[in-house]
Amino acid sequence: VKIARAHTGRPGVVTFTGGFHGRTLLTMAMTGKVVPYKIGFGPMPGDIYHVPFPAEYRGMTVEESIHALDNVFKSDIDPSRVAAIVIEPVLGEGGFYVAPFAFLRYLRKLCDDHGIVLVADEIQAGFGRTGKFFGIEHSGVVPDLITTA
Repeated sequence: VKIARAHTGRPGVVTFTGGFHGRTLLTMAMTGKVVPYKIGFGPMPGDIYHVPFPAEYRGMTVEESIHALDNVFKSDIDPSRVAAIVIEPVLGEGGFYVAPFAFLRYLRKLCDDHGIVLVADEIQAGFGRTGKFFGIEHSGVVPDLITTA
């Protein structure tokens, strides 16, 4: 996120419900679950926006997730203020749902159109755990940054 913010000069970060991004204050803010990760840690950093992860099994279609993202851009933050969209291509803590390839392609185009850095959080799905070195490779989408640990 620091790289994306420095590169773009923008503050906003969009992440997805069910995602887990870490235990620092910023990554806790990015995490799309309150329990057990955020309880007792006080106010979270601002300019973090959460959008429903598209998982049809849980009743959220790609179209509905795109609509929710559009609503965030209309009501909460203009895309010109967003530094990064961070997504786990395969949700780990969120139930091991694979991001639909059409959704990842949509995010890639959206990021290209608005100068937003697309970040694939591969900490849980990377290093061959999905059959390819990184989970996002299955979609053919090339992110701007990949996080690993």
